[in-house]
Amino acid sequence: MNRTNQGRYLGQLAHLSIFGTTQIHLRNPYLIAMWSVTFPGYGHLLLSKYLRGFALVLWELFINQRIHLNSAMVYSFMGEIDAAKEVLDIRYMHLYIPIYLFAIWDSYRTTVDLNKMYLLNESESPQVKHLTIKPLEINYLDKRSPIVAAFWAMTIPSVGQLYTHRVIGAFFTLIITVIFVHYSHFLEGFHYLLIGEIDQSTKVLNKQWLLYIPSFYFFTIYDSYINAVENNKLFEAEQKNYLKKQYQSKKFKIKKGVKV
Repeated sequence: MNRTNQGRYLGQLAHLSIFGTTQIHLRNPYLIAMWSVTFPGYGHLLLSKYLRGFALVLWELFINQRIHLNSAMVYSFMGEIDAAKEVLDIRYMHLYIPIYLFAIWDSYRTTVDLNKMYLLNESESPQVKHLTIKPLEINYLDKRSPIVAAFWAMTIPSVGQLYTHRVIGAFFTLIITVIFVHYSHFLEGFHYLLIGEIDQSTKVLNKQWLLYIPSFYFFTIYDSYINAVENNKLFEAEQKNYLKKQYQSKKFKIKKGVKV
């Protein structure tokens, strides 16, 4: 690709706003696709494609509740195949598969495209804005601990995202967390489990809603951790570009084949 054509694709690697830091960085397309396999929309949220990601998550919740897919899966795991067939609602069942497959394919395709954009931008070292000040909020680039981000995400989903200043994702995650915990009766079941009432714990749980929680919980941990890592890389890139611009002589050139 020549320099003229390459220039068409150059732009910012990141955008800072009061709602968070949106950035393009290298991602594994297969890993993103696998998160879409666990729950449609998760892969797109990792790519900061929020509108598409939120839409797919809400669609998954709607269609899954209509066809009772989670309940059917639980019965299948227990070997009760007839009960699994009985609980499924065939009126909506065939609407599920096309969107599910689209979410996987589109997240993979988008990751590949964004990786190409990143490599083109990285080669030109574009400037990255490091501070945004607005009346309601302040956002800035700094280093944050990925371990701390993961820890807070383990306590309550959304807190880790707040730590990495992803306000929109944190707000959406908090709402979904409350919905899942409320309808699954997870905390009730956990309480009875702690006091040794296993039968009562199993009885109060709603398996249709409970099955959403594992993938959702581990997704928020991974999302918080990986965004802390990439924010740190972005901070270092901004510092490097600033130092080169302010202090490096324009006459300074690195000869080809010389390792720095």
